[in-house]
Amino acid sequence: MSNSVAMNFAVLSETREEAAETKSYTIGDLAREFGVTLRTLRFYEDRGLLSPRREGTARIYDARDRERLSVILKGKQLGFTLTEIRAMLAEERGSNGVAANLNLSLPQVEDQIRHLEQQRAEIEEALAELRACRARLIDAA
Repeated sequence: MSNSVAMNFAVLSETREEAAETKSYTIGDLAREFGVTLRTLRFYEDRGLLSPRREGTARIYDARDRERLSVILKGKQLGFTLTEIRAMLAEERGSNGVAANLNLSLPQVEDQIRHLEQQRAEIEEALAELRACRARLIDAA
């Protein structure tokens, strides 16, 4: 491959990366893509987790906001609170400016596993009690 062809590929690659970084999204775009409500996105904004720019009354999200939303939703899926997720995002931002992932430590992971296992035990106990109550009600009918 000649140097000019290699250089053209490099320029094209940089141009694509720049386009991805400058791509903007409306609140509706992100809501559809991530399967969340507009209210959820506004809530995350109110809590300081997302910071779209405004064009009149429209919220315009950039690639950074999109990535942060992905991380927020992953954190919620893993059972972390918004306060915990905010702290993780703040740590990530301090290290390289981009929140690419939750960047969890081993103690955080182990603590969250214990927490979720405790919740599961409590849910199983509640389900057993409700099933017993249902059986009593069916028998009484």
